[in-house]
Amino acid sequence: MRDAYQEELNQIGADLVEMARLVGSAVGRATTAILDADLDLAERVIAGDEKVDDLQRELENRAITLLARQQPVATDLRTVVTSLRMSADLERSGDLAQHVAKLARRRFPESAVPQDLHATILEMGQLAQRLMVKAGEVIITKDVDRALQLEQDDDAIDLLHRDLFRRLMDERWQHGIETAVDVTLLGRYYERFADHAVSVAQRVVYLVTGEHADEIEQGGPVQGG
Repeated sequence: MRDAYQEELNQIGADLVEMARLVGSAVGRATTAILDADLDLAERVIAGDEKVDDLQRELENRAITLLARQQPVATDLRTVVTSLRMSADLERSGDLAQHVAKLARRRFPESAVPQDLHATILEMGQLAQRLMVKAGEVIITKDVDRALQLEQDDDAIDLLHRDLFRRLMDERWQHGIETAVDVTLLGRYYERFADHAVSVAQRVVYLVTGEHADEIEQGGPVQGG
């Protein structure tokens, strides 16, 4: 009975890792779709989000069953509850990648991104994907130090996001209101995607230590408990 219980806990972790892999790939492919005006790729990203949703539902059902039948306590209870929260972050990340792809589809056959902003959007997309890859690795390794580093990595996307707004507000902007709205939305999608990756990593910190990430950063490293 205990072996089956542990197997279910392990499967929850595996589902989280797979969700992180899928949404990380999705945001990378959505970035390519919007920069290249690739309708076929955009459609595949949009359709692929269903798999992320299915994984979240499976994880929720598994977690609820464990809570009802096994009544886990202490660390196991923390694992189940925290995993549910991480799955919500990952599902929302998938939605944001889908939003990028839907914008690409809406503007096809044109690109939603002016040529002079391609490099910025590409960098935001690449950073968002790398952050999610790191979040997936943290789920596997339970590396608290690496998890805490993700917030610093997120600063780069925040800087790019602010730079987008600066350029949108510049009096030399010549791409019109519709494009300005598109770029504003894109910047927000990537910024929020990165925030969810950081949130996943912070939840791993709580899972391992029983302390919230900001408490550890202020008070120094603590041992898991």
